[in-house]
Amino acid sequence: MFKYNCQNPISGAGISKLGPGYEETDCMEDADVVLVRSTKLHNTYLPDKLTAIARAGAGVNNIPIELCAEHGIAVFNTPGANANGVKEMVLAGMLLASRDIMGGIEWVKSQKGNPDVNALAEKQKKAFAGCEINGRKLGIIGLGAIGQLVANAATHLGMDVYGYDPYLSVDAAWNLSRSIHHTQDLDDIYRECDYITIHIPLTETNRNMIDSRAIGLMKENVVILNFSRDLLVDEKALVQALRSYKVKKYVTDFANSTVVGEPGILVTPHLGASTEESEDNCAVMAVREVRDYMENGNIKNSVNYPACDMGRCLAEGRIAINHRNIANMLGQFTSVLGRAGINISDLTNKGKNDYAYTLIDVESPITCDIIKKLESIDGVLRVRIVK
Repeated sequence: MFKYNCQNPISGAGISKLGPGYEETDCMEDADVVLVRSTKLHNTYLPDKLTAIARAGAGVNNIPIELCAEHGIAVFNTPGANANGVKEMVLAGMLLASRDIMGGIEWVKSQKGNPDVNALAEKQKKAFAGCEINGRKLGIIGLGAIGQLVANAATHLGMDVYGYDPYLSVDAAWNLSRSIHHTQDLDDIYRECDYITIHIPLTETNRNMIDSRAIGLMKENVVILNFSRDLLVDEKALVQALRSYKVKKYVTDFANSTVVGEPGILVTPHLGASTEESEDNCAVMAVREVRDYMENGNIKNSVNYPACDMGRCLAEGRIAINHRNIANMLGQFTSVLGRAGINISDLTNKGKNDYAYTLIDVESPITCDIIKKLESIDGVLRVRIVK
C-alpha cells in the first residue's frame, strides 16, 4: 500500500486512476508520493519515505529539483497535457491585444440605461478599432508542445509564423506546418515579428531574457505575450517601453504589482491551463507516471532523473537504485549481488547530468542485508525493492 498526499486539489479524473493500492494522507511526512500543482515546496521538509513528486503541469519551478535528486526523489511533470488550453489562451490574447475588445465591452457596460445606446455605439466604435492578425508576423520562442500548437493554429489564421528553438526535436519538427520559418537566431524573432509569444521553461540562464536590449530590437507597436513564466520578462523595462509606445500591448498570465493596472497590459489570473480538460489531462498523466514508477520502477517525464523503461517485471524481483552519475557504480552493484549468489536476468542503467538510475531484475528474492550493502555504496542515494 502506497500513501499519497495532495498539496493542491487534484482532478478526480486522475485520483480515480490510482486504484486500490493507494491511500490518501493529509500528512506529507507519511507520504510515498506527493501530487502538486502550484504549492511551493522549496521550504518544505522532505521526509525520508518520500519517493516521488508529480507536478500536474509542465513548470516545476515550485519544486526543489536538485534537492529532490540528492534525496533520491524522482520529480515528474506532465508536458503537453495542458497544451491545448494554453494555446487557446494565447490565441485569445492576440485577438484581445489586436482590437480594444475589452475597452468596447466596458464602454457598453457604462451605457446601461441609456435609451440611445444603439445610435451612440455606432459613433463610438471607432475608438475601439484595431487591426487583424491575418498576414501579421508571429514569433514563437520555444517549439515544445504548446509552441507547436500555437504555431500550427496561427498559420491557419493566416499569420506568417517564425519559430526559434535551438533544442527542437525531430518529433517536434514533424508536427510543425511546413510553412513555419525556423530561425537559428533569436534576434531575428525580435526584429521581424509583430507579435512575440514565449513558450520556454524558466532557468537561471534565461531569466529576464526579454529585457531592454531585446525590446530595443523589436518593431514599433510590437505585441508581447507571456504565458510561460513572468520572470522571463524584465517587466520594469517593458513598462517603460509601453509608456514610450515602443510596445503596443503586453499580455501576461501572471499578476504582480509591476503589471497590474498598468495601461497597455492585459493581465489574466494564471488561466492558461485552467480548463476542466487541462486539469483532467494533467492529473491523469501525473498519476500514470507515478504508478509506473512506484509499481514498475520505470521513469517517464522526470525532470531530475533519466528516462528508463523495462516494462513490467516478469522476473522474481526488481531493484531500483537512484545514484550519482559516476564511474564504477554498475560494477559495485553487480559485485554485491554476485557475492550474494543473486543472478541478474536484466539490467538497465541511464544517466542524466549528475544523476543516474539503474533497474535490475533478479532471479532470487532480495534480502534486507543486500539492500543495506547496496545503500552503503558511496554515491547511492536511494535503493528500492520494486518487486
